[in-house]
Amino acid sequence: MRRRSFLSTHTLLLAGLLCLCSLLPAPFHTSSDSAFAAASDDRSHRPHKGRAKGTPASLMPATVQNFRVFSSPGRTRLVIDLDRHTKVVEHQLSSSHDLLISLPNATMSRSARSRLERGVVPAPFLVTQDSARSITVALPTGTISRYKHFALENPPRLVVDVTPASSSPPGPVPAITTPDSRELSPAAFEPPPQPAVPQAKPYKTIVVDAGHGGKDPGARGLHGTEEKDITLKVALTLRDLLSQQPGVRVLMTRDHDVFVELEERAKFANRHEADLFVSIHVNSHPSRSVKGIEIYHFGQAKDQRALEVAARENGTPLNSTGVGVEYLLADLLTTKKIEESQDLAWNTKESMVARMNGHYDMTDHGVKTAPFYVLRYTSMPSILAEIAYISNPSEESLLRKNTFVRDVAEALLHGVKSFLASGKLTAR
Repeated sequence: MRRRSFLSTHTLLLAGLLCLCSLLPAPFHTSSDSAFAAASDDRSHRPHKGRAKGTPASLMPATVQNFRVFSSPGRTRLVIDLDRHTKVVEHQLSSSHDLLISLPNATMSRSARSRLERGVVPAPFLVTQDSARSITVALPTGTISRYKHFALENPPRLVVDVTPASSSPPGPVPAITTPDSRELSPAAFEPPPQPAVPQAKPYKTIVVDAGHGGKDPGARGLHGTEEKDITLKVALTLRDLLSQQPGVRVLMTRDHDVFVELEERAKFANRHEADLFVSIHVNSHPSRSVKGIEIYHFGQAKDQRALEVAARENGTPLNSTGVGVEYLLADLLTTKKIEESQDLAWNTKESMVARMNGHYDMTDHGVKTAPFYVLRYTSMPSILAEIAYISNPSEESLLRKNTFVRDVAEALLHGVKSFLASGKLTAR
């Protein structure tokens, strides 16, 4: 009986102790318990994986990268370069019949806005930024008689063509019949007209471009000769020779040691309605034994070496030098300009070989095409003459002599004269 009472009392004491333990604060966790608790806490507060919410790309405004204009007697073309395609809305104001072509979800890049403020886009186009995300091209009543607009790919761009107004009274502007823009492709795209002013001029304007200059020395020879100095000497000599020819006006992109952007050189020639553009450069090669002359006109590089030469003269990485050439050939240059540039290049090369080969050990590298930036936007026949290799010690020595500079300039002169005499130059 005592034993049973003792056990009951003992059992009651154990139960009481267990109850007290459950009421006391929990003791420290073990390291494994802490790690588990921390991991559980991390999971409970960790953000859920998944796509972040934001503005879809389709709703982001397109950016106008550039404005380009091309003119001919019967048509003017505005090309708006975009970073992506965007919606285009067209309507006419009932009160004035003015035509409005709007990009309701687009903005301008800083460079495009700067070009617009400098007056790059002429009448009849009136481009405005209506709001932070809306751009409008207005064609006022009486300025045009017909129009069309369409989108092109690679790169994305909007093209607006207009025909100048006749003497007919203002009214609704009829659209030029054109296929749906979605059916158009760069392959089917009609090349634009040249930005040339059609008028009978009593003279030919030739722009002579001395490569490099100022902070851009160009290629350097083993004895420190710099390309920018040689090209300027040849260009000044050529200017003096051409100025003596009847019916010729000569302009230079630079006549002293100054840096001029490549694009500005082309703009200068276009602005002065030049008939020919001759850019003078000096070549360079990793192998000092390579020497000779080669004449380029704008186009796709047919070999790696031509691409390397263009990359060096452009100051661009090799892997991006030829990018976009296909659309430039379709969008900026007409077949006529390409043919005339090629003829000018061949006449110049043949003249240099014929007139210099007897006096110098001349290597003829021929006529080539490459995507030279300085030739990219010119609207007239244009060539780039690589007159010698400054990396070759013997030719570097020749380039430092005034007699050689004079001979090169005279050879270029006769090449230009031969091309003009052929009658292949289209009237501008």
